[in-house]
Amino acid sequence: MNTSNTSAQRTHNPLWRPAIGLSLFGLLGAGLVYALIATGIAGALFPAQANGSLIRDADGSVRGSLLVAQPFTGDGYFQTRPSGAGYDPMTSSGSNMARSNPKLIKRVADVTAAVAAREGVDPARVPSDLVTQSGSNLDPELSPAAVQLQIPRVAKARGMTTEQVQALVNAQLKPRQLGVLGAPRINVIALNRSLDAAAHAP
Repeated sequence: MNTSNTSAQRTHNPLWRPAIGLSLFGLLGAGLVYALIATGIAGALFPAQANGSLIRDADGSVRGSLLVAQPFTGDGYFQTRPSGAGYDPMTSSGSNMARSNPKLIKRVADVTAAVAAREGVDPARVPSDLVTQSGSNLDPELSPAAVQLQIPRVAKARGMTTEQVQALVNAQLKPRQLGVLGAPRINVIALNRSLDAAAHAP
């Protein structure tokens, strides 16, 4: 056996070359090319969702996102779920308190009393999603029951009939996904914007 030829072959065909080539192919192919293609397709088919479902005014200025809850002030607006993060996306997190935690029990009781007083109803009628925080503290959606409770207050504050406000609520109602997944829900941000649009309509 000619050992000098074998040594020469090893010298001219090092094993690290295909390893590096395969790594570069995987990095560029899967990490860059695929990402660019997927992003491009998503942007073409779903431009709003691909860019964060941003809310823009008529002049193009960004006012927020339909995916992130915002606080609203005034009786003329529907209120969303409480947020322990102050509705700040940079500090989004849950409290991780157990249901038996005395602090959580007191907080829910206090918020329930405040919501009941604001809406003029018995505390037993207040839906849980109006007094509890979501896992992200930024859930922009409410159950139909939580929205229904607020209709009389919003209608009175805006000088509208409950039927007019109910029609706007019905227009924003999202059913279960595929008819079986999740629960019916209403995006509070979209609903409040529809209220403002109705107020400025001729």
